[in-house]
Amino acid sequence: MELLIIRHGESEADLLGVHEGRADFPLTEMGEKQASKMATYIEKYYRPNIILTSPLKRANRTASLLQESIGCELIVENDLMEFNNGVLAGLSRKEAAIKYPLPEGGRPAHVPIQDGESDLEFRFRVEGIFHKILYEYQHYERVAIVSHGGTISNFLKAFLKQPMNCEFIFPTGDTGIHLLEIKENARIIRFLNKQEHLNGIEANVLNE
Repeated sequence: MELLIIRHGESEADLLGVHEGRADFPLTEMGEKQASKMATYIEKYYRPNIILTSPLKRANRTASLLQESIGCELIVENDLMEFNNGVLAGLSRKEAAIKYPLPEGGRPAHVPIQDGESDLEFRFRVEGIFHKILYEYQHYERVAIVSHGGTISNFLKAFLKQPMNCEFIFPTGDTGIHLLEIKENARIIRFLNKQEHLNGIEANVLNE
């Protein structure tokens, strides 16, 4: 079983300098172009049998453009959404720093952000969807997963069986692609954050 993990294209929040998370911004014109380039590339080299996507606009639209190229089934999985950042969603970073400053030393992993989720809850949610995919979609040879930077980073930690508080972070650029493989006795990383499909157009590396 192969897992083809894809981050959405550039969203309007990337240009506005706001906390995105659960704020539901659409793709920009550049994001549409990035997603189209990604879809063409995937169709040629890594065609999936099924596509799973977050319901948030930026990911869902990216997945829909991929589906148009591939023609396979597209399923929305709510647990592929980005970190629930509660009161920060849509706020400018400057305003957020004033209204909701981080506690000294950072927010403890078990403490949720106001109206949102904690880092522990986020990791637990991603572990849940990771194992659900392995169980419910195991009969597919290659599953495409379209999601968000923070979710993908936690997904990779789940794949690698890393603890929640490990120091490793896996950034993913706009429409960056990761290819993982699971065999009976092995978990294989084929590549991480491939973006060669964006050659010639601007690409940003962001984590939301």
